[in-house]
Amino acid sequence: MKSVRSWRLEPSICSVSLYSTQTQTTSAPRLFKRLQRCNQERASVLPVLDEWVAQGRRMHRPELERFIKSFRTNNRIKPALEVCANHVYYPFAPSIAEWMTRSLEHFTLNPAHVAIQLDLISKVRGVEQAEHFFNGLEDGLKDPRVYSALLNCYADAKSLEKAEATMEKIRELNYRSNLSYNTMMSLYSKMGMHDKVDLMMQEMESEGIDFSIVTYNIRLNIYADHSDLEGMEKLLMKMEADPLVSDKFCSYCIAAKGYIKAGALEKALAIVKKAELLIKGRERRFAYGPLMGLYGTMQKREEVYRVWNLLRKCGKLQYGSYAYVIPTLEKLDDLDGAKKILEEWEEENAGGSDIRVPNLVIGAYCRKGDVGEADVILKRVTEGGRKPCSKTWSHMALGYLKNGRMEEAVEMTKKASMAAVSGWKPDHATVAACVEHLKKKGEGKEAQELLVLLEKHAISWDLSENMKI
Repeated sequence: MKSVRSWRLEPSICSVSLYSTQTQTTSAPRLFKRLQRCNQERASVLPVLDEWVAQGRRMHRPELERFIKSFRTNNRIKPALEVCANHVYYPFAPSIAEWMTRSLEHFTLNPAHVAIQLDLISKVRGVEQAEHFFNGLEDGLKDPRVYSALLNCYADAKSLEKAEATMEKIRELNYRSNLSYNTMMSLYSKMGMHDKVDLMMQEMESEGIDFSIVTYNIRLNIYADHSDLEGMEKLLMKMEADPLVSDKFCSYCIAAKGYIKAGALEKALAIVKKAELLIKGRERRFAYGPLMGLYGTMQKREEVYRVWNLLRKCGKLQYGSYAYVIPTLEKLDDLDGAKKILEEWEEENAGGSDIRVPNLVIGAYCRKGDVGEADVILKRVTEGGRKPCSKTWSHMALGYLKNGRMEEAVEMTKKASMAAVSGWKPDHATVAACVEHLKKKGEGKEAQELLVLLEKHAISWDLSENMKI
């Protein structure tokens, strides 16, 4: 029996769904791994997909859905095309969407698919290309989802005039929803136009459009940033009385930050405890991290460890959990605790190649100026089979800089550049110090070579101009 395929765009999540009446086989994980490898190596996924179909293998929803989700979660498509060392562009996610349009049987282009593709084109190729794509669509494909996607493209690009014009068109077509209002509120908030955020909320109320949790959180963030506790508390009360809002965890975390910034630590602690009571089931793995960060900001070391121990009971932890606890312990000046957590992680992940968790601790020691301890950790994890990356060497360069060991700092900066991949950015202050050191030694040629090496990978041209030899 032939598979029947269709597309769906969820109201709140731009994701691809490819359905099939056939039973999924064990081939799915193999395809996903091959797609992942293309992603990691910055190679085009199209030959893999074409070869897979040419071999008569079936295509199921999870393969492509998991890849696109993973790709977007790791921010591989924003803000522009990935550029490899040989300057070849690889627009992964749009390529998959376009490949589906071109290659899959029984595929009919519909507004849901258009909205996905519009969003991806904007993130990878830029808003002008997304606008060109939108203008070439038939009117029948321009439904509320597509207009919302276009509005989001302009908002991401902070193109205020075009965003406002699109919002006006949405009003004319009666396509208004809390999604479009939230997009405009977020844009106004980023641009510091807080009076217009309030106007959007007033318009929503007058038009009978329900607030979502996103609506509340945008305004709460503004109150928190400005330490307007009275406004924040009034909006919290309104939100808590709203029967349509159930997930208040993030809102309480925002309020806690507002209290902390205003110095109202008792209120901050109370609302963090309130937020913790809302955590249930699978949410724990994701919610405990922000909680540790808040407790750490309040200098509640014991609470940080209490939540960390709760998190450890959730099963094998991913990198994100360590990316919360280790920086939190660094803020608490508890690098011994961070080192112990790293050692536990090494025991649980022996033989692996992931350097990210060691990098967190190496970076913490280097920022403190303890490059000796950082070097001990680096040697240990390297001997265990983990390969240092550009970030590792950048941390070490900073550590040596803080110790006045400039020759080593220069060497580490060179290593960082040679290990760099697309997207890596050097620490400008460290680079500037290295260049200045070489200039003072009369080694202008070597300083220029260092800049050329960095320009090849990551350093911005404006910085290069500021460091003319």
